[in-house]
Amino acid sequence: MKERKFTWAAIKRDMRQHWALYLMAIPLIAFFIVFAYMPMGGLLMAFENYKPNKGFLGSDFVGLKNFMDFFGSPFAFRTIRNTLVISFLQLIIEFPLVIVFALLINEIKMGPFRKAVQTLTYMPYFISMVVMAGIIVDFVKSTGVVGQLVGVFTGTPTNLLGDPKYWRPLYIATNLWQGLGFSSIIYVAALSGIDQELYEAAEIDGATRWKQTLHITLPGIASTIIIMLILRVGSIMAVGQEKTILLYNSQVYETADIISSFIYRKGLLEFNYGYSTAVSLFNSVINFILLVTTNQISKKFSETSLF
Repeated sequence: MKERKFTWAAIKRDMRQHWALYLMAIPLIAFFIVFAYMPMGGLLMAFENYKPNKGFLGSDFVGLKNFMDFFGSPFAFRTIRNTLVISFLQLIIEFPLVIVFALLINEIKMGPFRKAVQTLTYMPYFISMVVMAGIIVDFVKSTGVVGQLVGVFTGTPTNLLGDPKYWRPLYIATNLWQGLGFSSIIYVAALSGIDQELYEAAEIDGATRWKQTLHITLPGIASTIIIMLILRVGSIMAVGQEKTILLYNSQVYETADIISSFIYRKGLLEFNYGYSTAVSLFNSVINFILLVTTNQISKKFSETSLF
């Protein structure tokens, strides 16, 4: 088949033929221009001692000073370590559990019961994070249900949000509570696309449900798993700041303070815009490198990739 050349004339001709599609794409394009590309101009603050009254062009240029100040501070190691630890815990605990939950949902054949399970597990995701944080605070304080339950084993009711050693388990557990059901939707959708005749043939050949899962189900959703893994690794430095900011306090900074919460304090509470922008830029660059690297590795070994 002859390769189609994309020239300006071809693009104009295509726009005339499919003008309605291009018209519908305008709001989406405008959204990304306004909220994704235009804000990139603010990255200039990372190299300035930015002052709002002087603006981008009037503020003093300081080069890499903001980056050097961050890496020379005692907070750099702590925030990077906490971010990586929590991200890896999410990767090795939350990521596979979501897939397992989707597989279990797929095994439920009773329609009403399946819908009930899905509804109950999806609901926490749609609760406002502020409301969710309030619920968590009430449950894990020393007089709360979870705080009292921990007290049964430790001898003393404990406010879990005031003890650094409980922060990471609490963060992962509440993440699963809130997002397990909703995160499984994409896998449930992928499972519905597997040819059911494969299962029938495997059953005739005497394959058990476990063998069917290993040789039909998992290979059938392998591409979806790989894509989601690439996206997850590409955001490994982007731990959810909203939840952290709503729940953490100075008592648990040692294990709870992450890069995004540190950026929040420096930028919005201390008004050190240049410094916080430098830290945010470093965070984004690392995520970008991880995304591209993971994508290339996946493309080489599995022939599945984002681009």
